[in-house]
Amino acid sequence: MTYTSIAFYVFLAAVLLFYYLSPVSMRWAMLLAASAEFYWVAYRTGWWILLGQVMLTYAAGLYIQRMGQAGGKKALFAVSVLFCVFPWLCIKNGNFILGSILHQPSVAWVVPLGISFYTLQMVSYLADIYMGKIQAQRNLAKYALYILYFPQIVQGPIPRYGELAGQLYEGHLFDEQAFSQGFLQIVWGFFLKFMIADKAAVVVNCVFSHPGQYTGCYVLVAGVLYSIELYADFMACTKICKGVSGLFGIRLAENFMRPYAAVSIRDFWRRWHMSLSGWLRDYLYIPLGGGRNGRARKYLNLVITFAASGIWHGSGYKFLFWGLLHAAYQIAGDATFQIKQRLYRFLQLPEQSAVCRMVRRAGVCFWVMLAWVIFRADSLAVGLQMVKSIFLVPNVWIFFDDSLLALGLGWKEWYVLSASIGILLYVGYRQEKGAPLGKSMMQMPFYIRWGATIAAILGIMVFGTYGFGFDAQDFIYRGF
Repeated sequence: MTYTSIAFYVFLAAVLLFYYLSPVSMRWAMLLAASAEFYWVAYRTGWWILLGQVMLTYAAGLYIQRMGQAGGKKALFAVSVLFCVFPWLCIKNGNFILGSILHQPSVAWVVPLGISFYTLQMVSYLADIYMGKIQAQRNLAKYALYILYFPQIVQGPIPRYGELAGQLYEGHLFDEQAFSQGFLQIVWGFFLKFMIADKAAVVVNCVFSHPGQYTGCYVLVAGVLYSIELYADFMACTKICKGVSGLFGIRLAENFMRPYAAVSIRDFWRRWHMSLSGWLRDYLYIPLGGGRNGRARKYLNLVITFAASGIWHGSGYKFLFWGLLHAAYQIAGDATFQIKQRLYRFLQLPEQSAVCRMVRRAGVCFWVMLAWVIFRADSLAVGLQMVKSIFLVPNVWIFFDDSLLALGLGWKEWYVLSASIGILLYVGYRQEKGAPLGKSMMQMPFYIRWGATIAAILGIMVFGTYGFGFDAQDFIYRGF
């Protein structure tokens, strides 16, 4: 039962009905029942692992808080985190360790739904209790709701207990404005998924499935489209999660903020998957010392943090290399900062000028795209070979004949994809300027707002993935 299936929205309609018919004080219990049902229907395997982790971290949180300043508090916290992370480590990286390092046969691991996301939630919950930022939840059922909350357990964003728990437990009255806003976000998520991500995926899958056949500018086109596909797909699942949650009056945090408008790799990671980036910063980079103990220690902390990011995204050398590559980008950017400042002064080019910002944004997009090629390739060796071909195979003629039409999309689909990307850029520009399109729509009269929403749905059905007969791709982040 995926977030783009009809079954999910039948389930959602039933949950909404029972939620708003329930007494306000018990609506959190309705959400817990719905979340448990969603988990059981969507993915019955591995529920006992999740249940065990919930009970373990619930008890650990209470004991950590009860210990106060006792000497064993730090040891208890460390052991609790270790036991919390261990199932994820085995499931996500066990076969890579067994096969590539220990040369042993692989194991058919049981994979609980959303383990990569809820593991980080549990660790942040224990860490915040340990640091005294929050009080441990004494009600096991309420703590289970925080972990199981069905709009975000599968694909994030990764909420902090202090941000989400209060909203889950207080119960919300029906609000037409909040409901409409949530519905608009769901529609926007479907637009991003079916009009951009799944269309771009047709070309991306074609090129990356035949790396020996498509080289040079084919890889460049596929790399650019994969960068767009990832962004649209990740943001689509986040927007749908936010929208579904908004129907209950519960707000989830933003997860993307125009990352390809970043002027540095560091700025990119402030804007890309912000809940994960913020988690890595607050619970790994800063506890390691951040940038407080000299440049060498700062760079080491960056390497460790981005290596962890790579490992979180997947097993294998390519994910680790991808994470380390982003660490190298940041280290290189920091180490050459003064040189770049002198160059700007020599060229009499103000750092905040439009030309300078445009050049820096283009540079960020290019370097990030190269890293995405390795991220998407079947292996590290294949990815490096594909990146190499971008620079060594000068087949620029593919932009001037019909070569790109042989990658799975006809010219009409290319027009639809291009126009959809233009809409995405326009909406992002409005958001950056502080005048989001969604806010403007919410200020329209009721009948105009819902009329435009229905028209958008029909447009997606005609021109989107369904319109051209492609099979809808599952969300990329569901695989992490």
